[in-house]
Amino acid sequence: MSLVVRTLADRIFDLVREKVVSGELAQDQPIRQDALAAEFGVSKIPLREALARLEQENLLVSHANRGYFVRAMSADEAEEIYALRLAIEPAAVGLAALAATDAERAAATAAMDALDKAAAGQAEQVAMRNREFHVALARPCRRVLTVQLIKRLQFLSERYTVAHLAPAGRGDRAHDEHSGLLQAWLAGDAARAEELAAAHITGTLQDLRQQLHQT
Repeated sequence: MSLVVRTLADRIFDLVREKVVSGELAQDQPIRQDALAAEFGVSKIPLREALARLEQENLLVSHANRGYFVRAMSADEAEEIYALRLAIEPAAVGLAALAATDAERAAATAAMDALDKAAAGQAEQVAMRNREFHVALARPCRRVLTVQLIKRLQFLSERYTVAHLAPAGRGDRAHDEHSGLLQAWLAGDAARAEELAAAHITGTLQDLRQQLHQT
């Protein structure tokens, strides 16, 4: 049994990150450090450590003498993130469909159930549950670096996932696409799982292109 020790800065990092991903902290708006420190009941020292890490994660940007701001999403960033996902993720999902154990199939099914539950009434958890589902489909490919890259790209995708799901009907479409993908994956149909994963990522990017170019 391993013991995971999380520092105060780690917990603050997660709390602020959730606010950024959900849009509670708006793009291009300054981070009010006094207000956040008071809300979390902490000093500014661990808060500043968390904010510096969030800048490294490309979620915040700092300006001299002005502090931290929420970094704006962009069409160019979406293109890069989703192009990288397309280059790596579908093939990994296909390999994983062939290699997954019964336990890993159960974990992917549970991840889908958790995503559906979040979509039905826990909107603030949808991006995270979506990430966990996609990682669960790729993890059994047994390629450590590939899975690490997919996890990283999924983290970077989360704000775009929230934006993509905002228009009416998108959630239902995503559910249908995820369901079809999972069924092919559980059946060990590598070619079909890879095809559906690529189509899902491509469709999301096409929607985001329209949304982000309109803003």
